[in-house]
Amino acid sequence: MRTFLSLTSLLLRGFFSACCLWSAVAMAAGDGMLWKVQAGNGTVSYLFGTIHVDDPRVTTLAEPVNTALESAQSFMMEVLPSNDVSPYYMQGSLAEMLTEAELEQVYAAADFHGLPRDMALRMKPWLLAMVFDLPVSQSPYTLDVQLYLQAQRAGKAVEALETPQEHFSALESISLEEQLLILRSVLKRSQEQKEKDFELLIQAYLSGDLDKVAALDSELTADDLPAGLWEKLRVKLLDERNVRMAERIAAAADRQPVFVAVGAAHLPGEGGVIDLLSRSGFNVSPVK
Repeated sequence: MRTFLSLTSLLLRGFFSACCLWSAVAMAAGDGMLWKVQAGNGTVSYLFGTIHVDDPRVTTLAEPVNTALESAQSFMMEVLPSNDVSPYYMQGSLAEMLTEAELEQVYAAADFHGLPRDMALRMKPWLLAMVFDLPVSQSPYTLDVQLYLQAQRAGKAVEALETPQEHFSALESISLEEQLLILRSVLKRSQEQKEKDFELLIQAYLSGDLDKVAALDSELTADDLPAGLWEKLRVKLLDERNVRMAERIAAAADRQPVFVAVGAAHLPGEGGVIDLLSRSGFNVSPVK
């Protein structure tokens, strides 16, 4: 059971897939994703856009990222890792909700990802969609979790930007029928499609272009979901959470230097975390 999966990953296909990628230019993760956040009192914090995978091309950090983490007194991430798996299970079984053909697809995907079939049948459809959209099985040690462990080893205080209830509320707010629709859309995707789309997103992330990442995420995900459901997910998973996270980052960064790790898609655009922190009086600038 993968207890460290990020909720935001469901909306952003590039943030919950992993495969072997080859790029003409090797770049360390962090180029273009690290931002300096300076409070009015002069306190300097850092905001780092992450991607929720364990691929070594992502988890090999640029030196400025390590330096920024070392300089902070505390570390913040979306939600702290937990061994509580209760949010992932539902009442009832998928065996009662899917056709025989769909169940065979679920069994094949569960076998591919090393999930016991009986466990897969009891997992909530939104979580299965997250897992099954991975081109390969993934360890719990995503970039976010590695940063968390690095901060712990350095003796820094660690905090969550959201409670588990807040973190899961976005997907809990959509109906079971909508969750099944998302799962069915993933079951229809071929292995080749998953690998191709993820390669595009990883390369966009490594380029350091936040706007490119956000645009590509929207394009790929919106293609597979009805417009109404896509808009509902976008508001719940990004817009509403951006406001909550920016408020808590601002409160922490006013007190002491903090290093904040959040999914890169939360950072750009109007209503993104960078914009909201700037409106709150912080001087936010990219670290080259």
